Amino acid sequence: MKVLSDNLSREEIIEKYTKLVEPFFTYIPWLEKVSGSRVNSMYGGQGIGENSIAFPVYDSTLLSFVNQLSGSELMNYNYAYVYSRNRLKTPQDELRIIEKSTLYDIDILEGILSRYTLGGMTKGNLWNQAVQEGIYLQIFLRMKVVLDYWDKRPN
Repeated sequence: MKVLSDNLSREEIIEKYTKLVEPFFTYIPWLEKVSGSRVNSMYGGQGIGENSIAFPVYDSTLLSFVNQLSGSELMNYNYAYVYSRNRLKTPQDELRIIEKSTLYDIDILEGILSRYTLGGMTKGNLWNQAVQEGIYLQIFLRMKVVLDYWDKRPN
């Protein structure tokens, strides 16, 4: 039985991550529907004076998703190390590594999730980019496939 660096067995990893990611699987249909499109707009209309700035307005489902995600144990505040260790520079690099990830690469998926979610707290366009590029969608689809594959319990 292979053991991860934090000394969890395969069964423990499956149990831990199944509990962590299952609530987010409910967002998959929404992510599929909005993938490739913008989930924010700039409000600069009525009532804003000439000297005021426009501000982003986000889709309510996106805000709910990000709020739930940011409070979860899936967030890795050291996501920059995941990016440097795996030489991730572009969304294409991220999608490539997501597609190849296995049960023992979930820390990479957490790092990518964290970059977009936590980074989006200060740079809001990251949330929109993660939805448009399909990053959020691909991460949760991959987690579902990997966990379903390794979880041999009958449904």
